[in-house]
Amino acid sequence: MIHELYIAGVVLYWIVMTVTVIHVIMDNRQPAKTMAWALVILFVPFVGFTLYLFFGINTRKERMANQRSLDQLSRRQMLGFVGQQDLRLPDKHKQLIDLYVNQNFSLPFKDNDIGIFTEGYSFFASLFEVIGAAREHIHIDLYIFEDDALGMLVSDMLIDKARQGVEVRIIYDDVGCWNVKHRFFERMREEGIEVSPFLPVRFPSFTSKVNYRNHRKLIVIDGRVGFIGGMNIALRYVKGQKPTDTWRDTMVRVEGKGVYALQRAFLIDWYFVDRTLLSDRKYYPDSPSPRPSLREGSPTPLIQIVTSGPASPYPEIMQGYVHAISSAKEFILMETPYFLPNEPVLFALKMAALRGVRVQLIVPLRSDARFVEWAGRSYLREMADAGAEVWLYNDGFIHSKMMVVDDSLSTCGSTNIDFRSFENNFEGNVFIYDEKTAARFREVFMADLAKAKLLNDMPERRHPSFFNRLLESLARLLAPLF
Repeated sequence: MIHELYIAGVVLYWIVMTVTVIHVIMDNRQPAKTMAWALVILFVPFVGFTLYLFFGINTRKERMANQRSLDQLSRRQMLGFVGQQDLRLPDKHKQLIDLYVNQNFSLPFKDNDIGIFTEGYSFFASLFEVIGAAREHIHIDLYIFEDDALGMLVSDMLIDKARQGVEVRIIYDDVGCWNVKHRFFERMREEGIEVSPFLPVRFPSFTSKVNYRNHRKLIVIDGRVGFIGGMNIALRYVKGQKPTDTWRDTMVRVEGKGVYALQRAFLIDWYFVDRTLLSDRKYYPDSPSPRPSLREGSPTPLIQIVTSGPASPYPEIMQGYVHAISSAKEFILMETPYFLPNEPVLFALKMAALRGVRVQLIVPLRSDARFVEWAGRSYLREMADAGAEVWLYNDGFIHSKMMVVDDSLSTCGSTNIDFRSFENNFEGNVFIYDEKTAARFREVFMADLAKAKLLNDMPERRHPSFFNRLLESLARLLAPLF
């Protein structure tokens, strides 16, 4: 009897494994990723199947939001677009702008004032200022809203504004806030703040949700001031346990017509988590001219707010990166905390370096995720072999996600150069078409470069031992799966 049950169990196991592998194959993803999943499922019993349930099932083709509702939200944004007089698109970037308009309905907006923050003190001071001045609504969409000292301070400010009659809405990612106590958010709900988790991970449907996270960081106040970039609300952006623990990140403040696009991004996410369609005209107020420049001589550039995610038919931000990199003539400056590029981005970067474009890349010397660090080391050597300058930041942990191309295009947001950001996460970036703003981002990059070490000057990283190369290769093999 036991022997018969054993045979039945083995047969059932191989049936399940075979069906799962067929599912992987028929998903028609990149062959390398398909083969990696098939090997893990077949040769790591039970564990491989479990990992695929959590991290492998592709939902990109599923439309997670009602298209009619998205159209209504988009038409509200169109009010600002139609009202723009003498809108001119730069010829050198018109194809990229059109790509985002056609794929993502990401409309270009002129007459913006851009502020750049490179550390937490100045960003949170600016955020506190605009929260204190809020009169109508505060919209917050974050991956992490920590319940530490800084998070408690922000929540107290939001509660105070809610008591004054200001509408406050918060979206937080359920996985990103796994360590945050439920009471932290419940306290804000009791004070009239609307708080919704993004794709809450609950049994039994958690396997279809845990891999698709809202990694965006965007904030909109009164429809007039917005923030987008890489910073969450957490004390680590201001102070670590020691100076080298502090996170170096980049955040952008937008004032002007571009806030319409940030508002649209939030309201679409709010519809997704709350199923409440907010399209009142008050969320798109008549946009005044930008206030006096945050900096002497600051431009009023043309911008696009671009979002991407697994619910979209195309990986929009990734495609824009490939286009911008492939179009570069002089240089590409890039910062990212995790460098695990998929094949299109890696190929574009290597080809740019090989055809004489100066490619400079800054990544952390020590990552907050050891597996990701080891998986990325061989990619960094590939870039160095192609002629790129790879720099390892050594003054804390650099979490900044930005790119500058030819002193005329810059982008900053939540998108890492890795498989997860390009394929699984909901991300958001601002693309800025302006030479003066690009020059400002270039100054930021050069300041970070002064705190980094060149990979070619580190023999232990450039030419690792056989054992280390083996570990790196094993980590790289599994990297596309997660």
